[in-house]
Formats: sequence, structure tokens, C-alpha cells
Amino acid sequence: MVKRAALVLAGGKACRFQNPYMGWQDKALVLLENKPFLVHVIENVSSVVDEVIVCVNNNDKERIEGYRRVFAEYRLSAKIVLDESLEVGGPMRAILSGLRVANADYCLIVPCDMPFINASVVEHLFSLSKGFDVVMPMWPNGRLETLCMVLERLGSLEIVQILCQLKRSHVDDIPRAAAKVFLPSTVKTLKTFDPQLKSFININSPEDLEKMSLRDTEGSIKEDVIFFREKSLLTDLLYMREAVKLYQENHFVEAQEKFETCKKQFEACNNFFWTALTCECKAMVLLSQLQLQENSNQQIGTQCNFKILETFVDAANNYDNETKIYDQKGCIRLFERALADKIRCSQLQSN
Repeated sequence: MVKRAALVLAGGKACRFQNPYMGWQDKALVLLENKPFLVHVIENVSSVVDEVIVCVNNNDKERIEGYRRVFAEYRLSAKIVLDESLEVGGPMRAILSGLRVANADYCLIVPCDMPFINASVVEHLFSLSKGFDVVMPMWPNGRLETLCMVLERLGSLEIVQILCQLKRSHVDDIPRAAAKVFLPSTVKTLKTFDPQLKSFININSPEDLEKMSLRDTEGSIKEDVIFFREKSLLTDLLYMREAVKLYQENHFVEAQEKFETCKKQFEACNNFFWTALTCECKAMVLLSQLQLQENSNQQIGTQCNFKILETFVDAANNYDNETKIYDQKGCIRLFERALADKIRCSQLQSN
């Protein structure tokens, strides 16, 4: 039997919810119809998952105790997991923490500030996930619900681990990195289960709480979007993670060899995101080696500089190929991320 988990992200600082004249307000415990947001979310998803995991900042003991009291008061069955101690920021750290401890095949990711999340919508997202690594709703304007998605746990865990190793904090790197991605249309596919699409009301500020504004449904992309890369990435990603570890431990020669092998594997299946990322890693290895040469006062040859330049060019070209795919499908969010990476690599090659 396929097992499901819900990972509720509740570790943010809630900066936009704060009043400078009052003490810190935990957004997860803000009341809506006399119940905290967190309680609404857990109650709404519990009927369609086998376990609920609440991911919390690991250095906030008062917050953790507050959640435990709420669970007891409302008789909720939920596990608290502390975020990993990593340098990467944002929700990626929480997602990694939850994926590591979940006893499930598929995991729903949902923030604590979406109190209207609909069980029928969640059930349908899970039903769409068979055969896919990522199911992430998309709006007609090409924007994604990056914090309301279903992930196949094992493959996504490998992806998120590497992204965190490389300090990439944008959650929309996950669908860019996955082999099989389903972006169901909110207005075509999910509206059937939630006619007003209230599930996706995200309350980031007191003003949001007053307005309860629905998302903009204007745009030209009304159909579901699917991406199938040529093969499963799990074996290649395990090799990639070994290469990143070697680089971070300053084993530059071994790391460079592994990154070159990874690059060939990703190129063979036209996976532009991972090919570009591998090129970036190769360039960073070369830069580190160049720095060692400078520190030891050795003569710096033009060959190493040329290789660094060539590798950043290769990365930029692969990100450019990625932008073309997203532009064709109307996925503006992914297009913008790939374009930003292309521009960054182009700037690095000119420095």
C-alpha cells in the first residue's frame, strides 16, 4: 500500500506578519475562526495522509513547546521535526528535514499559512503523482504553487540533499531538477475540487488575513503541463552527491573527475539543469585549484583560466537551453529562474 505524509512547514520568521510595537507573533498560531492556522492545516490534510510532520526551526524551543500544547488541546496526531542545521536558508532546509524522517512513498508539502487547504485537492494531487517525481500546481500566468506540492520521497530526497549541499535555496529548483514533473492547471484540473480555489489563499500578513484575496486566474496557460526527461536520475544523483562531497572536502582532482563523468551522463539524456549545475561545480573546482596556485606563488597558466571561462560558458548555454523549454510551455516562474542562472554564469565568465 502506498503511504502518504504531509510535511507542514512552520519554521519561518513570519517577518511580514510582525507589528513593531508588539512582541513576535507566530503566524502558525494566529487564530482564524477561533482556531490557529496550524490546526486548520493539520485537520484538513489528516484525512488523506498516514502521518503529519510539522517542520520547525531547530533553535526555537519555546515555539516547539507551544505547538505541543496546541496538539494536545486539539487532540491532533502530528510529529514535530527540527530543521536540519545547514547553511542553506528558506524552506529547502525544512523540506529536507521532513523528507528524511517521513515514513511514506509520497509527501505533500504545505505551509502553515494555507488554512483553507482542501482535502479533495490534496487527494487529487496525490492521485496525479503516480509515475511522477513532482506534482506542483500552476496558474494560467505561469506561476507555481512552490510550497504546495506532492513529491515522490526517495528521488526528491536525493535532489533536495544535493541542492542543499550546493546552498541553492529556491524551492522551484526541485521541478527543474526532477525527471518527471506534472504541473496541473489550477483553473482546469483543481478547480473541480475547489471551485473558488480557496486552498491556495496564502496569508503572509495581517492585511492578507483581512482581505482573504484569491489568486489571479488571468493568463493564457489553461492546460496541464508535463515534463518527461529521458530517464530516472537516482543513480546519477548519488554519483553527483559524492562529487560535491569530494569538492567540499578539498579533494579537487577526484571531484573534477567525478563531475566530468556526471556531466557526460546528464548530457546524454539532455538534462540541461543538471548539466549546467555540474558545469558550475567543475568551474568552482578549477577556481579553488587556481586559488591554491596563487597561495603557493606558483605560476598561473592561461590554460586553467581558459578552462574556467569555457566551463562557465557551457553552464550558461545549458541554462539557456532550459529557458527555451519553459518559454515554450509558458512556465514563467521556471523560465525566470533558469534565466537568472544563465545571467549569473555569463557574469562570472566575464569576471
